Amino acid sequence: MLASHYYEGKIEAGCDEAGRGCLAGSVYAAAVIFPPDYQNEELNDSKQLTDKRRKQLREIIERDAVAWAVGIVTPDEIDRINILNASILAMHRALDQLKVRPEAIIVDGNRFKPYHEPLTLNPEPIILPHTTIVKGDGKYLSIAAASILAKTYRDDYMDALAKDYPQYDWLSNKGYPTKKHREAIRQYGITPFHRKTFNMLGDGQLSFDFQEE
Repeated sequence: MLASHYYEGKIEAGCDEAGRGCLAGSVYAAAVIFPPDYQNEELNDSKQLTDKRRKQLREIIERDAVAWAVGIVTPDEIDRINILNASILAMHRALDQLKVRPEAIIVDGNRFKPYHEPLTLNPEPIILPHTTIVKGDGKYLSIAAASILAKTYRDDYMDALAKDYPQYDWLSNKGYPTKKHREAIRQYGITPFHRKTFNMLGDGQLSFDFQEE
């Protein structure tokens, strides 16, 4: 059973991202606040679940959460600020949208930047306490839930893009650097949704010479 909270007596939001290692598409992140002492034996790291089960659990998470939100950072933004900063920005954007304001944050992984409440809510910046937790999506319910929301919403987005760009096999690889994806890049070039600062062909070279479709 995953733990219900890390901070005692605080409204706690769990955060995670999806799509960090992809060659194409936006990076997605989610933030989830559950009721105090919430329990759900089915929740786990999204990578440990089938696609069908993730989608089923998404409905449960959205029903049971006190608040949840998804943040997105586009490929152009990723190219400008790099993928680490983009992943953190996506989490900040998710936190900004929460209908219930958290008092603390727990984050999957080992990198995060201090998050403050939007100035529209507080004239003076209030920095929220945060803790990064390696493999937190397999330890805390809210992070596991965030991993499921980020993954499923990003998959839906890549499935929609795949209709216009079927040659890249995004229905299957979701933008990750599979052999078939890289072969398609070599043959057809890149799309407006590819991350131009990434190593497209796996050869250590940036692929700026490709013409966008």
